[in-house]
Amino acid sequence: MRLIALSAAFLIALSGSAFAQVFQGNWYCMAGDQKAGVLTIYNGSYGFASAVYGDKSSGVGAVQGYSDGVTFTDGPLVTELGIQVGRLLVGEGAPSMTIENANAIVMVCTTLQNSGLVAAPQGTTPVAQ
Repeated sequence: MRLIALSAAFLIALSGSAFAQVFQGNWYCMAGDQKAGVLTIYNGSYGFASAVYGDKSSGVGAVQGYSDGVTFTDGPLVTELGIQVGRLLVGEGAPSMTIENANAIVMVCTTLQNSGLVAAPQGTTPVAQ
């Protein structure tokens, strides 16, 4: 019985960590029909470059990754926009992520390669990097 429980826990841990890697990479973000900026997430940290020059939401901070997205723990997205989570939407097509505060979806981000701004390298399938 313990062997079955350990095996199940191991398989869940493996699948969760592989799925969690999807949120890492470069994301092109839109706020409604307006360009919002570029979000980069790697190894527990993020950088956001707003499309608006001098915007105080640009900068770096920390994130905690989960199987279905990230929680923003500090940095200018938290202090300036009240951003709390990024929820990963994976289905048919390219992955996307909603960036949310307590009240609403503030931005919707797609992988930079799938935004139409960057061409995928020859012979590769575009996914979040």
